[in-house]
Amino acid sequence: MIGKIIIGKSFRGCISYCLDKKEAELLNTNLCYGNKKELISQFNEVRRLNQNLSKPVQHITISLPKGEQLDKARLVTIAEDCAKDLGFEKNQYIVIVHHDTAHQHIHIVANRVSFDGKTVKDNHNYRKMAVYCRKMEEKHGLQKVLSPKRYLSKDQWQLPRTDQRKEKLRQDIKKCLAISTDYSEFEKQIKKRGYQVHKARGIAFVDQQKVRVKGSEIGYSLSTIEKILSMLPGQKKVALQHAQLNETKDQSVQQKLTGIPAKNLEKGRELKVGAEILLEPAHQQDNINPALLKKKRQKRRRIGL
Repeated sequence: MIGKIIIGKSFRGCISYCLDKKEAELLNTNLCYGNKKELISQFNEVRRLNQNLSKPVQHITISLPKGEQLDKARLVTIAEDCAKDLGFEKNQYIVIVHHDTAHQHIHIVANRVSFDGKTVKDNHNYRKMAVYCRKMEEKHGLQKVLSPKRYLSKDQWQLPRTDQRKEKLRQDIKKCLAISTDYSEFEKQIKKRGYQVHKARGIAFVDQQKVRVKGSEIGYSLSTIEKILSMLPGQKKVALQHAQLNETKDQSVQQKLTGIPAKNLEKGRELKVGAEILLEPAHQQDNINPALLKKKRQKRRRIGL
């Protein structure tokens, strides 16, 4: 299970995004009711109880791994547990499930302002979310996912991690490159798969969950894409096969790394950092007496230099 938290300003924008999806379904409400317009109005009425808070919106996304499904009752229970763990169980919130992707996910929109005007704190949110997700995996028998690296022990830092979102994008780009003869055709094909394309000096892709990924992060920078598109069909096939081979090698190297004791890995990192420092260009300093430099400047001023 993967959980994400965004703190925002506009209930109208957030609630509209969650409810206006074609395959969106409102699962549960807490201390609020009605249609979209009524919900937005009620959330805004309560937010006015704390005029000093500029960001009262707490938007949480909880995603299950591909292939895992929970019934609506259990999704509601997961949302209620999230409210308790993050401290907004006595505040307004709504729970929406989206059916537009291969992996099941829910959205929770909560009001950080309670009816007594107090505010739900947002400190350590990411740590709290990581702990909550591991607890839900145990409770509901879900596939276990590693927490963000900064919340792992040193022994777990080197465990191989796969970002399913980036891996899917990588595979989609590869398929589009294989059937495209120029950039315009490639962009058309990638948009058919539900991505927005931002092209400038580089290239980035935005998926249906509004997550932005640079092409360079997954091995397909703009220059790489253009180079592959300019190749003949036979050359393109070889280039894409070579890319696949490199991905497999990278995965095998990661797996080998996990067999090395953490102490040895730490030493290896220290040696690498030491080597990088030694290889940096040396910045020479002139060891000249400051008094002599002062006399030299005075002399240059006297002769008009």
